[in-house]
Amino acid sequence: MPSFRGALPPALRPVRTKHTHPDAKSIHVPVARAMVDCAVYVDGRRLTGKYTHAAALNKVHELESEGKEAFVWIGLHEPDEHQMQAVGDVFGLHELAVEDAVHAHQRPKLERYDKTLFMVLKTVNYIEHESVAKAREIVETGEIMVFVGADFVVTVRHGEHGELAGVRRRVEASPALLKLGPYAIMHAIADHVVDSYLDVTDLIEVDIDAMEEDIFSPVTHTNIECIYLLKREVVELRRAVNPFTLALQRLGTDHNDLISIEVRRYMRDVLDHNIQASDRITSYDELLSSLVQAALGKVAMQQNVDMRKISAWVAIAAVPTALAGIYGMNFEHMPELHWTWGYPAVLVVMFCVCSLLYRTFRHNHWL
Repeated sequence: MPSFRGALPPALRPVRTKHTHPDAKSIHVPVARAMVDCAVYVDGRRLTGKYTHAAALNKVHELESEGKEAFVWIGLHEPDEHQMQAVGDVFGLHELAVEDAVHAHQRPKLERYDKTLFMVLKTVNYIEHESVAKAREIVETGEIMVFVGADFVVTVRHGEHGELAGVRRRVEASPALLKLGPYAIMHAIADHVVDSYLDVTDLIEVDIDAMEEDIFSPVTHTNIECIYLLKREVVELRRAVNPFTLALQRLGTDHNDLISIEVRRYMRDVLDHNIQASDRITSYDELLSSLVQAALGKVAMQQNVDMRKISAWVAIAAVPTALAGIYGMNFEHMPELHWTWGYPAVLVVMFCVCSLLYRTFRHNHWL
């Protein structure tokens, strides 16, 4: 069978390593498979050409030896353990942070390892739907991990949304921002994520307004399950947004030896936007709790109305049932049993009594 290994470039060829057992082999997928982009920036501009993560860092060190300010930004999408470890070995990332970056499902946080900051952000995405009643999910979440050092930025993204290509284009179009260094990239990413929080909360508010209008409409049937779905999505959104406030506060006050004053000013603006999104989510949560109580009250009222209608019809049906039961006992001596007009007279009595009851219930709004 012919081999096609030679058709792959060296950076994409699988690497075979031996386990403790001499016959066991595993294929380690190269870092390039998980790499979305890798760029070297110097003096506010991006250098042309393609780099591996190791070659990019070597290029940065070469430029720094010439007295230039340079850094590398490498973006990864859902790397496995071996890919992330290879990147961590090159950039000197702490093993605990590397483990968090691989396994995801972390809370938003900010940690420092020597001269490297490690930030975890939750990304959110609004799923378009025709109506809340037909939706199964409204908000989906992902994660972005950001490692920032003196001359590098490593971003690790988990999930199918939250792409950073747009962020990279915007910062590359702003040389003044790139000149602020790697921590300016951290600000750009945080600003992008927090802006998405505000966009999603705006869309969630539209769903809540529609649900509120539906609940207080007197002619529609209340679906409490839709309210619980919205409340669940708001809780998920709150878990993504609220903890990030503490991380942004620490960025604005701590680590002054790493982050410049100008970048900290930008971070305070991001903090303001995150607090705004957090306040919106809190208000949505309280409003949905009120809507649940209102919906339960409306359902109880609907049940009372239904019970009154049922009781009214039962009372009307009891009259012919009682008369038919009495004259169906077949005793020998019963009033009007052998009267010629007895049968029509009983029907007339049934009709008159039932009509009287019907008019009474209608007048009292039971029917």
